[in-house]
Amino acid sequence: MKAGEEIQVLRGSRRWESRRQEKNGELRTAQVSDLCRRKLLNYADTFYELAKSYDGEFQPVSEDRQSILTARRLWESRQIIKGHLYEMAKIMTEVAGEVMCYRPMEEKKRRVLIQAMREEGIRVENPCYVPGEDGRETVVLTMSTDKHSDISAEEAADMISVLLDRRLHLSVSSPYVIEKNPHSFVLEEEAGYLALTGFSRVTKENESVSGDNYTVVEAEKGRLTIMLSDGTGSGEQAGKDSGQVLDLMEKLLEAGYGADAAVNMVNTAMFASGEDQRHPTLDICDIDLYQGSCQLRKVGGAATFLKRSGSVETLSTGNLPLGIFQRVVVTPICRQLQDGDFLVMVTDGVVDAFGGEDYENGILRAVSGIENQNPGEFAEKLLRMAICASGGRIRDDMTVGVIGVWND
Repeated sequence: MKAGEEIQVLRGSRRWESRRQEKNGELRTAQVSDLCRRKLLNYADTFYELAKSYDGEFQPVSEDRQSILTARRLWESRQIIKGHLYEMAKIMTEVAGEVMCYRPMEEKKRRVLIQAMREEGIRVENPCYVPGEDGRETVVLTMSTDKHSDISAEEAADMISVLLDRRLHLSVSSPYVIEKNPHSFVLEEEAGYLALTGFSRVTKENESVSGDNYTVVEAEKGRLTIMLSDGTGSGEQAGKDSGQVLDLMEKLLEAGYGADAAVNMVNTAMFASGEDQRHPTLDICDIDLYQGSCQLRKVGGAATFLKRSGSVETLSTGNLPLGIFQRVVVTPICRQLQDGDFLVMVTDGVVDAFGGEDYENGILRAVSGIENQNPGEFAEKLLRMAICASGGRIRDDMTVGVIGVWND
């Protein structure tokens, strides 16, 4: 919650209950103001009604083949719009009904925290705990400074960790600096697992732009999402397509869409473009650093390899690339990770480089034989081995991404 945002303790019996619980130091509840909630629900109703206006089965009104194809494409585009409207209405409804539970900080700790931070030139207001569904609590507080220069929020988080005797770090959604104007900051418990990433890639011979793109997104609640996209073919257009896919995915995930809903939104956008020859892949690795688990979602992506001690497991599905069908059904591949595991993500160019009938065993042997503990060096070595396996030729864009996971 940013400073200035209106929060309202629930009315009626809930308000009385909150006051009663405050004496016991138990949970209180708050939510967005009635005005904001009504606006959100009105917007949601409007989107629902708009979505309903696109209902109806496809019914051709002409026997002419070209007219039928044109009408079919128009109907499919309407279905895409309908799905997007429903998804936006759903998110608005969820936000409008969202209730935040919080627990005020113990009086003694609150006084010590405020006094100690004041001595460092930082004003602290309203410190409290916000419990999560997983049992962990985040610390939420408002901070500002009277100093002429800004103060690092990371340094402040370190000081608060010492004062509260808890391992806390600044959430990715919090401001990086403490300014004169008050802002809300969220401090999360440090995750039990540490993940480091490393990438290495080369561009196809006689091309100046790679058709492969990748991104690493650090989200709240200890989640790390690595995405890899391989554009159809190679060159500038392939690079634009794969880059657009990753940009859309990042924006949708940041807006609150779930991974499966975001994948389908991007897929329908590609499908609606009507470009029959442009179907980029999408490879997603979502890691929970608290639980030490991962979920892989593949839409046409090459296999991912999980290296653990001396063994290597191939993780793959048979999904086609984006934009071929109006809707895709993605079945996540779930694995519990262990200390020292490596996840190796590659594009088709790497797999194809090993060539021959025994290409799968070839890349498995290559991954198994690499002993580097540094993900960046691991990725570079595997890429060099792929180039050597193809006789020094680079017949397609190649990208290798390695994620190393350790129990912190």
